[in-house]
Amino acid sequence: MYAIIETGGKQYKVQEGDVLFIEKLNAEDGASVTFDRVLAVSNEGGLTAGTPLVSGASVTAKVEKHGKGQKVVVYKYKPKKNYHKKQGHRQPYTKVTIEKIQA
Repeated sequence: MYAIIETGGKQYKVQEGDVLFIEKLNAEDGASVTFDRVLAVSNEGGLTAGTPLVSGASVTAKVEKHGKGQKVVVYKYKPKKNYHKKQGHRQPYTKVTIEKIQA
């Protein structure tokens, strides 16, 4: 059984026991979060696709930790104009483990 959920502007295909790194959530470590934006659910009976969401479906996950991803370096350069600009960015994330899919 799997589901397709939407969180943080991205879509993820999840199964029970999966570990995901998603956009940062406002939740404490060890807390349980529920994703209500379920786009599709697949089980033994077949695939149920929503229009755009599946009514009554939800996915429950446990927050493992919060962190920051690898540094991405943005370097801007204009030739012959003595312009150089270097900037770094580390995207925050939340690590979650999928516990239950309810459809």
